[in-house]
Amino acid sequence: MASMTAQSWEGYDYENGESVSIESGNLVRPGEEIEVYNYDSGEYEYHEVQSIREYGGSVEVETYDYEDGEYHVLDMDR
Repeated sequence: MASMTAQSWEGYDYENGESVSIESGNLVRPGEEIEVYNYDSGEYEYHEVQSIREYGGSVEVETYDYEDGEYHVLDMDR
């Protein structure tokens, strides 16, 4: 299973149509809380990592957003 410490890892939330960044210093692995910057809203969000899947040139990070109570799939650049 993949886990990594992100250094401003760029990606996209296709469900909401928003560009996001997982900020540096976050340990991205299931069960960990991460800080996500949403470029569209200009705000930081706190998500819990549910799963990580690597494929092709990207990594799919499924998260749970504490604030909106919804699951998100973030397609992150490799």
